[in-house]
Amino acid sequence: MMQKLPENETPTDLRFLKLLVTALAGVMILGVVVVAATLVIRLSAPSTALALPDQITLPEGVALQAVTLARDWVVVVSEAGEILLYDRATGGLINRVRPD
Repeated sequence: MMQKLPENETPTDLRFLKLLVTALAGVMILGVVVVAATLVIRLSAPSTALALPDQITLPEGVALQAVTLARDWVVVVSEAGEILLYDRATGGLINRVRPD
């Protein structure tokens, strides 16, 4: 036989469910705030300048546009569009390609 509750009182299970939903909503809001703050911090940080490994020196008159580090090579793209391939261990120039 079910007990009748007074009109102002909610069942224990319903109170627990309300508390659980409220806690989960709070955790979700906190998560969204953390993700938004992380994005703002990461995207507002100044970009770092391109840097070559110390053992590599660019030829005279070549301006750096992009650097890609591979396991065995360092690929450098100049502002003129020339591709320079360096040995990562020795820093020696392996190949120089001028795309058409």
